[in-house]
Amino acid sequence: MTSTPARRADPAPTGSRAPRTRGIPRPVDGSRFAGLVRGSGAFAALLVAAAVVAALVGAGLTQEPAVPGIPGPGAWVTYGIPLVRTLLDVGAVATAGLALLSLFLGFDRAELSEPVMSRVRPLAVWTSAVWGLSALAAIVLLTAEFGQAPTPGAVWTYIGQIAAGKGLLLSAGCAALSLWLARVSIRHGERVPAELRVGVAVFGLLPLPLTGHASNWKYHDLSMMSMELHVAGASVWAGGLLGVIVFLTRRPELLSLALPKFSRLATWCVFVVGVTGVFNGLLELALSPVTHLPWSLVDTRYGVLVVAKAVCMAAVAGIALVVRTRLMPRIAEGRPTAIAVWCGWELVVLTVAFGVAVVLTRTAVTPF
Repeated sequence: MTSTPARRADPAPTGSRAPRTRGIPRPVDGSRFAGLVRGSGAFAALLVAAAVVAALVGAGLTQEPAVPGIPGPGAWVTYGIPLVRTLLDVGAVATAGLALLSLFLGFDRAELSEPVMSRVRPLAVWTSAVWGLSALAAIVLLTAEFGQAPTPGAVWTYIGQIAAGKGLLLSAGCAALSLWLARVSIRHGERVPAELRVGVAVFGLLPLPLTGHASNWKYHDLSMMSMELHVAGASVWAGGLLGVIVFLTRRPELLSLALPKFSRLATWCVFVVGVTGVFNGLLELALSPVTHLPWSLVDTRYGVLVVAKAVCMAAVAGIALVVRTRLMPRIAEGRPTAIAVWCGWELVVLTVAFGVAVVLTRTAVTPF
């Protein structure tokens, strides 16, 4: 018996159709992402802007006062480092999310999923490029912060002597591998395993805790393991949500298939991110000789950032609970929902948390 091809959605009425962002679908039923923007390209720009603004504002508010007689690195370094680190995180997380989307959709409904994935794979090339270039730029800026002119020789010396340089170079190497895998997958599709692409993206983020200087040494190994679990959990959570919401909100038949799989994974990610985040923040504050808990949460730069990030995580967890308990049953029944609004806000708050986290890794426990 010959199967009937899937019917395309009816086009929007003439005069009400807005231009589409190339390669990325628009949300269904005219819904706006986070209730703010209709186009997926505009929403992606909004997410990047939210993360960058959070990082730059945080860097400005937590900047240490200049020491008289010692020249500072300059504003281009002070604000350039959190900028490129944020772009690095966004690029790597987006790369992981684009690969995760393939796992959420599965391989048994290729006639429905392949039109989506054929648009996703080329985007992974660009997100990998942003990730890799940002990692290399971060090495140059950190070399300048170290007190050296960022000449090629000084950059190589920094990489050879400082763990942060090695970590960023490893991350850039993972980005290059991810870019190559993305290009191969454009031609060969899912014969390039999605698990490999996700693994490379997440692994490329694991060295990044080494690039900060706000880590204690008394429980260094335990703290680093906790940070890496935190980074991996947050990356899978945010990346998976990004892929599902941006690409599937106009395809309810695929959304109902992918969202439950993502939700189960996200539940574990929320738990891991929450536990490790609380552990890392409180451990750093508890071991500080400068001030003591609980006052260090409000009278130190590090403590205020911990509180800000905790507020973001609580808000995101609350939104995720609403999506799981109220929206997912309606999606399973094929009923319309405001999924683009709720999950759009979840992504906005998550990107703000990523920006705060970039500053947090570079902030010492010092009083205001």
